[in-house]
Amino acid sequence: MRYKISGKQIDIGDALQTHVKNSLGAAVEKYAERPTDANVIFSKNASEFVCEATVHLSTGLTAQARAHSHEIYGAFDSCCEKMEKQLRRYKRRLKDHHRERAEPVELLGASTYILASENEDVESEPDSLQPIIIAETETTIPALSVGEAVMQMELSGAPVLVFRNEAKDGLNVVYRRDDGNIGWIDP
Repeated sequence: MRYKISGKQIDIGDALQTHVKNSLGAAVEKYAERPTDANVIFSKNASEFVCEATVHLSTGLTAQARAHSHEIYGAFDSCCEKMEKQLRRYKRRLKDHHRERAEPVELLGASTYILASENEDVESEPDSLQPIIIAETETTIPALSVGEAVMQMELSGAPVLVFRNEAKDGLNVVYRRDDGNIGWIDP
């Protein structure tokens, strides 16, 4: 795992860097199989030290934690505990969902399109009502349960996930609402 340990207007010594690499590395490798890189930033806010950590995993998950304390080591240890708790929860959810599934996830091929944004120019009228396609790519739509779809959306950090509902065999959508809850569209 690659580490980037830095401080905002704080000098980070070798002892703290070694402590961060050992502690964070042990916590992340305990719950994640292939961590790719970690970014740890220390700063000072009034009389407290602030530690912000971001860990990227090869599965696409980005785990973030933030903590503060009057001592720099205490701020990091609290941040590391939060990171470990977050990774433990995700791993438990992954294990629970895989235990229920006897067969691998079935994937359905689909096309995705990127459309040109409309110009806000009031004087010009569009030639047609058809959108202009900029790019076309292939994607897959997984066959999942609603719970698995919500977990997959949260793990990937995507705001929306289209999936084929295993229970009803129709296309469904889960999305993150503005109020923080999850919405589910079942036509």
